[in-house]
Amino acid sequence: MPNAPVIRSDVPGSFAWGVFHERHPALVRQVLDALPYGPAERAAVERLLEESTSGVLEPLRADAPDAARWLEWGEGLWGKPWGEAPFLWAESYFYRRLLDATGYFGSGAWQGVDPFAPFKAAELAGTAVDDELAALSGLDGLTQRRRAEALLSSALWGNRADLSFRITAQADGPAAPDLVADDSALLWSVLERAAGGRVCVVADNAGRELLPDLVLIDDLLVRGLAAQVALFVKPQPYFVSDATTADVLAALGRLRTAPSPAAAAIGDRLWRAMGSGTLVVRTHPFFCAPLPFHGMPADLRAEFADAALTVFKGDLNYRRLAGDRLWPPTTPFAEVTGHFPSALAALRTLKSDVVVGIDAATVARLDGTGGPWRTSGRHAVIQVDPRR
Repeated sequence: MPNAPVIRSDVPGSFAWGVFHERHPALVRQVLDALPYGPAERAAVERLLEESTSGVLEPLRADAPDAARWLEWGEGLWGKPWGEAPFLWAESYFYRRLLDATGYFGSGAWQGVDPFAPFKAAELAGTAVDDELAALSGLDGLTQRRRAEALLSSALWGNRADLSFRITAQADGPAAPDLVADDSALLWSVLERAAGGRVCVVADNAGRELLPDLVLIDDLLVRGLAAQVALFVKPQPYFVSDATTADVLAALGRLRTAPSPAAAAIGDRLWRAMGSGTLVVRTHPFFCAPLPFHGMPADLRAEFADAALTVFKGDLNYRRLAGDRLWPPTTPFAEVTGHFPSALAALRTLKSDVVVGIDAATVARLDGTGGPWRTSGRHAVIQVDPRR
């Protein structure tokens, strides 16, 4: 497979540069406003912000629980400016260091406190979620095909509900969403061909995105397209709104207590599915690693190897699948995902520079707009590598 340039954040004006110099400062202000951290935590967060824009990469303290892993992951990078590291690596390390700065891994009062919990909770409790859950009652009158299409579309565009993206997104009004690659028919074909197998779903964000993911999972189980679904989440808070096990439980609670009978029934079924083992929640330290998925360890690779299909949600998972490189956008999707051990699908709204599998005419149309179509969150892909 030919290589493409690895994305870095040291190019002023680039999307990656803006994440460190615009998005992260805005995020830090919101984190420090959302929870009453003390002077020590506040000072540590401010030091991290300064270091990540004008300093060099320093390893974790020796007694950190994951110090050895990060020493290995960062071999050859320590002591270099943050901008010289791959963007994926540096951005991941920023969030790991933010947990340190807020005391998440310490022994004090802030141990285990998710610094992004106020954002997640506010979104999940919002009126927009009430409306979305109430709309589930309208699914009963649809044909099976139309219901499946609606649930897949909801899971796809739910990825627009990304808190870190919305911190610096342009507030210039809504625009019609644009599906620029659509392998949805192939996705359903793969699932129907392997009906009754094990399906893996690699989650992205909590809250408003996780809810339609759970509704889609319920549909796969009810229809028998999956005998078991394994839902993979992050082992710790990450990238602001990435889902953890606590976020899965919060989303299930929101479903089960919804005024909508349809939503409550889905929540109850999923709760029972977890109890019976037909829905399992899984995690692994590698999901918070700063590395592409082609470097995943053998034990995690083995979990995916026997899946009928693995569905990757969101932008970060897509970046990790494609190695976070500046591929020509017409590069075939299967060409950059061939390292994965089984059939896979990506449901992703575009919020960063990396994208593949787009036909030349569509690329020309998007480039012709003159806008930042790769990073605006207004375009999306459903892409499948059926593999077998």
